[in-house]
Formats: sequence, C-alpha cells, structure tokens
Amino acid sequence: MRCTRCLLRLLGRTGCPAARYELRTAPLSKPSVLHQHPQHQALRHLHGSTSLAKNEPRPARFVGSEDKSKDSSLVAQDDLFERVAKDIKTKATFNQVIEVFNKRDIRRRGHVEFIYAALKKMPEFGVERDLAVYNKLLDVFPKEVFVPRNYIQRMFNHYPRQQECGVQLLEQMENYGIMPNMETKVLLVQIFGEKSHPMRKFQRIMYWFPKFKHANPFPVPHQLPEDPVDLARFSLTRIANDLDAKVTVFQMPCTDVTESGTEVTLPHIVGIQSPSQMELLAKHNPKRPVFVEGPFPLWLRKTCVYYYVLRADPTPPEERVEEPYDPERCFDYPLQLDLDLDRDFGDDESFDVEDLDEGQVFAICMTNQGDQATLNQWISGLQQNNPILGQVPTLFRLDAGPRELQGEAGDSESGGGGESRKEEPEPRDEAEAEVTDVEEPRRSHRMKQ
Repeated sequence: MRCTRCLLRLLGRTGCPAARYELRTAPLSKPSVLHQHPQHQALRHLHGSTSLAKNEPRPARFVGSEDKSKDSSLVAQDDLFERVAKDIKTKATFNQVIEVFNKRDIRRRGHVEFIYAALKKMPEFGVERDLAVYNKLLDVFPKEVFVPRNYIQRMFNHYPRQQECGVQLLEQMENYGIMPNMETKVLLVQIFGEKSHPMRKFQRIMYWFPKFKHANPFPVPHQLPEDPVDLARFSLTRIANDLDAKVTVFQMPCTDVTESGTEVTLPHIVGIQSPSQMELLAKHNPKRPVFVEGPFPLWLRKTCVYYYVLRADPTPPEERVEEPYDPERCFDYPLQLDLDLDRDFGDDESFDVEDLDEGQVFAICMTNQGDQATLNQWISGLQQNNPILGQVPTLFRLDAGPRELQGEAGDSESGGGGESRKEEPEPRDEAEAEVTDVEEPRRSHRMKQ
C-alpha cells in the first residue's frame, strides 16, 4: 500500500506525461480505489508541474533566417528608391524618397532598414557629402522612444539595433569628412538621449575633427579639375613642391586632319622643371646617358594620374665634387650648422647612416599617351631651355602602362613625334648595353617605391 502510494506521488511530482494522461482520463465523479480495503483512501487528482509548459515544442529556426529577412527588407527599401527616383537621381529626388517614407506610416515601421538602404544609395544620388541630408535621415528615427528611462536601461544598451544604425550613420559622415553641427546634436539627444552610443560617437567626432582639419599641409580639393591639362598642372605642382618650378604646356590636346583625310588626336604634354634642375642638367656629363622612365602612378582621392621622369644614374664616387654651402642661400633653414658644444665621454659619435643615392631627376611630365613618339616631343621642348640635351644620349625605359596611356598604335605613329627628334641613340658598345639591361629592373623598382 505504501509503495503504491509513494509511486503515485513520485509520478505526480516528476510530471510523467503517461501518468498525467491516465489520471486526467479517470472519471471525476467516482474516486479510484486501489484495493477493496476497509481503510481505503481516495486518490487526489495530480497536477502536472510547470516544467511541462516550459518544454512545449517550438517551431524550428534555421541559422541565418534573421539575416535573410533583413536582406529582403533592404531589397524592399531599394525598390522604393528605384520607384520614386526612376531616371533622375539628384538631391531633390533623394529628399522626396525620405518624405514618401515618412508619410507612408506615422509609426515609421522599418525605419532602420530604410536608413541602411539610404546610406548605401547616397553615392548614387551624389549626396554623400551633404550634411543636410544626413540630418534629414536622422529625423526619420521616432523621437523620445529609444531614450533610456533609468540607469539599468542605459547600462544594458537600450534598443541596440537602433543605436547601431545611428552609429553607422555617423561613421559614414566621418568617412567622408563631414563634421556634424548643432542640429545633429539636437536630433541625437531627442532620439537616443545624452548617455547613448551615438551621442558618444558624436562627441568623439567633434573632438578629433577640428584637430585634424588643417593637419595636412598639402590638401587635395574634393572637386578635382575636369580639364586634363589643368589636372596635370595641379598634379605636377604637387609633386615638385618647389615655388620656383615652372609648368610648361608643350602641347594642347587637339584633333588634326592629315592629307589623306584621317583624323589624328594629339595628346596633351605638360611638364615642370625648376631652375635648380636646369643647373644640375647643365652640369651633367654629356658622356653619360639620361633616362626617361615611367609611368608612375599618383593618386588624388579617387583619381589616378601618371607621370614620367627624366633622370640620370647616380654619379660615381670618383666624379663627385662637393661644393661648399652658401650661407646666404636660405636664412630660415640653414643647410649647415657649426656648433661648438661640450660633449661628454658617454656621447657616442659613431653611428651608421645609409646614404642611398638614386640619381638626379631633371624634369617631370604628364601625358595621356605615353609612347616614345610623344615623349620625344617632350624632350624636344626641354631642349630649348636645356641645350645640353642635344649632346646627351637619351634612353627610354617605359613600362606597360594602363590602356588610356598606351593609345592606339596608329595614333602614336602618326602623331608626328618622331619628326621633332631622332630615335634614341644606341649604346656605344655591347658591354654598356648589357649593364643597362641588368640595372633596369633595380632602378625601376626603386623609383616605384
């Protein structure tokens, strides 16, 4: 009797499904009796434990299902941009898409997906550097909904998905160099509160941006010149970094018609040379050749231009002549200092300095067609101010440049470059030719670095 009673109690405590099912199916009117005994007791109805309710089966979720739903929502927001702004993608149409989304639902459902899609579409509409558009995107967030009410909510990152979206918007502003204003701060306080991650990101931007705003002594404008001649002039001035250097346009881009009736497009040739480079070239040994090397890339933001240099090999040690410094050449930055200072015995004057002489650069040029005929025109133009070039042999070391610099073979042959200057002279003997071929990869690699 006791064993049976203990067994039933144990089944009721553990919440066995079979026992619960049998006991619930028993009639409620007649109590069930184990044995016909004078001291029989009616069994009480057993209730299942709460653990059964917690372990009820749930629908299975596959890994990455949330990401798929997020991607589908982003696709839907991209369709909204495509429907509203079909053909014309300007700032007005971008603002119109934001207004359409704001008026579609007063609760702003799906605002996070919409902001992510808008951030991705901003470069297509040309508004990636517009502060007013970023503030308008921040205005899409509902106000005073994601503000934490107590320190516990603030500690556990209240509404993390929305805060992450706000931080992503500020990071895109930071990447494009856009400094927030007071309107941005007011919007962030209304949306997320003063103690939130987007507000901390705003404070970091406002601390560091003024410090690095004028840190670059050679800033590059956001809008580069569209004219290739003006772009080449700006690039050469930036490379030379010499106020005395003179930029010369040897040839303007134009289209010429030959006697046979074919049109020939002549490339532009822009060069730069400083007076000090002219002096070095005048002192160059005519028996040693000069080299035209290139193209070498120069990146100006997202635009890549290429330039060519006229240089010489390093001067041999036996031919070097050390000239005394002119003390009146520069008063602000003297080239030599003679200081008689007392030195201690612990001062070590023996230190190694690696002196790497890469040769002298005499001139730089830019052209959109880097073949030998075009560069011959540049050398011919330099010969007017540097007559020694008529006595010095010129060798061309041209790498396989980009397609826009190569041009067609017919254009390069009919450009008239070979008429202004004869072809490159051959080396005097075979030994010099072999040395030149061996040293070419080393020098080219050094210049590219």
